[in-house]
Parts: sequence; structure tokens; C-alpha cells
Amino acid sequence: MSDDPLNMNLNQSYSVEVQHNAQDKMAGWNDLSKDHVLYRFGGELKAILDEAAHDEMYGVKLVASEEGSTPPHTTLIILQKFLRANAGDLPKAKTQLLEALKWRKSYNPLAAKDELFSKDKFGGLGYVTKVKGAKHGAQEGANEADVVTFNIYGAAAKDPKKAFGDTDAFVRWRVALMELTLSHLNLNNSTSEIPDYGQGPDTHQAVQVHDYLSVSFFRQPAEIKASSSKIIDLFQRYYPETVSYKYFVNVPLVMQWMMGAMKALMSKDSIQKMTWMTYGNTLSQYLGTDVPKEYGGSGPALEDSASTVKYDEAAATPSATTTTEPTATAETPAQPQAEPVPEVAPAAAETAEPAKA
Repeated sequence: MSDDPLNMNLNQSYSVEVQHNAQDKMAGWNDLSKDHVLYRFGGELKAILDEAAHDEMYGVKLVASEEGSTPPHTTLIILQKFLRANAGDLPKAKTQLLEALKWRKSYNPLAAKDELFSKDKFGGLGYVTKVKGAKHGAQEGANEADVVTFNIYGAAAKDPKKAFGDTDAFVRWRVALMELTLSHLNLNNSTSEIPDYGQGPDTHQAVQVHDYLSVSFFRQPAEIKASSSKIIDLFQRYYPETVSYKYFVNVPLVMQWMMGAMKALMSKDSIQKMTWMTYGNTLSQYLGTDVPKEYGGSGPALEDSASTVKYDEAAATPSATTTTEPTATAETPAQPQAEPVPEVAPAAAETAEPAKA
């Protein structure tokens, strides 16, 4: 071992730097250093809230930090989600959060969750439930129970124009289902932290199941394409980091082959968060036995046990309110292109992960 003073000083400096990095990784949100990106995000939150004139995100009231302190835990959960969605890039996270807040003020998605929809149009298309024993990537076993949103496209297979013909109504209904999903995540009562980008999974996310039973992949009415494009863009802009994994079930073999070929165009993150299967009864291998019998489990039918949006029972099946989603302005940041997926299923790519920088 050398006694050279220069080498000794370099070794000591390196040792101190390693210790500081380790302490930053081990420290909880109550001990964030002032240089940590999440701490700095909290320090700039007040200006963002003032400009947006709105302070609610995913049902959580955002509270700016006092000087020399960090925001409340639930606020940090939201800020961390926007940081992770932008690979830890603070300027991009701030821009996306600001635009999402402006949209929520204008569109009022929380109100959609309590609105009545036409059961004749949307009934049976979507459900939210919880399952135990889910196995999906790095999050396996991370939660005692996982929130799962089922998108049942076969419910609209006979008359797709009925569900998707009114784009604004469909979008309003789908936003209501997403807000119902977020309410099941119970973010306001969470006490656990979300790791920095690249340091581990975010357990404050839902699982999505997309069921294509009886759906044709080769006849795509213009109404379906329009609804698909709008919901994909909206969810990528305003609902980052809300879905941990996506299962596509009852997918014909020919479509699985096509999706395999399309993987070359997808980001690594997206590929790692998707599983395609030909038969729905194999889903229990991934989500456990709490799923209904048609998915290989022993759980009750979704219509008997799961949550769904509110329907006007006087109507035949869902007509959402016709509140329109505001058109993106020049201020809205350009978002990455959605991963290519069959447009017949509007929600299939609504939370596709853009490639991280």
C-alpha cells in the first residue's frame, strides 16, 4: 500500500463521495439532501401550482413545501411519479406536471367518476378489482394486493360504433374508469416511498388486462381509430406512471406474431411490461386465483364483484356526458409517439411507456 500523501488524499475523497452517495440512497424522504432532485422539485412546486391555479392530481391535494422543508408525503408521491416518467429530468417533469394540472382544472376528471353513463353504450366494457398473488416483473410480491383494471373489448364487438362512435363520450367514460382505478390505489393514505428513476419499482400503480375475446383485428371503423388516438395521447400526457404492467388476453396467434415483429419498434421498458396470451384462462398464472373462472381462477365474475363506473339504469347500457377534452395548445409539450398496437382497442396503448432518455 502506498504512503504517497496525494494517493491518500484521493482515496479519502473517493471514500467520502461513496459514503455520501450511499447515504442519499438510504435516506428516506424525511432526510432528502437539498441537492436531491425531488427536494428541488418540491421547492419549485408553489410556482407551478400558482400558474396552474389548481392543486389536485390523481385525487391528491398537492401542498408546496415551506422554506427549508419537504412537501407532505402524498405530494412527494405525485412529484416522484412525474420525475420517473421523465427519467429524472426536472425541467421536463415540471412542464408535464403543469400541463396535467391545467388539464385537470379544465376537464375535471374527478367529476367524471361520479357522473352517470349510458349502460347501453359502455356497460360491461370496464371493471376495477383487486387480486392477491400477482406476478409481474420486478414488482412480484411487492403489494399485498394489486389493483387491476379489466378492459373487456368483446362487450362492444357486436356494435363497436355504439361505444366508440361518440369520441368525446367514450373518452369521458374511459377517464372515469381511470379515476376509479386511481381511487383504489388509495394514494392519500400511502406511507411507502417511491424509489428514484432506475432504482426500483413504483408499487403505487395498477395492472391492466385487455381482453380481446370476439374482437376482430382486421375491421377498424374510423370511429375506433379516432377514439384510440385521442385516449392514447391523453393518457400519455396526463396520467404518467399509473400502470405497472399490461396483460393482453384472448389474442389470436396471428396478432401475437405481428406484435412480436413490432417489438423492434418498441422501447425496452414497454416490452418488459407486456405479456400476450392466446387463451384467457392462462391469466391466473400471472395474477393468481382471485381472477374469475374465465381467466383460470376461482374468483367471482367481474360483473358481480368488481367496481365500475356509474350507469344510468334507465338507459340500455353507457352514454357518457359530452364534456369535451380541451385541445392541446402550443404550450403543451410534445410527447413521444405511442407504441404501435392494434387500434381496435383504444385502451391497449393508453399508458404505453415512451422510451426514456
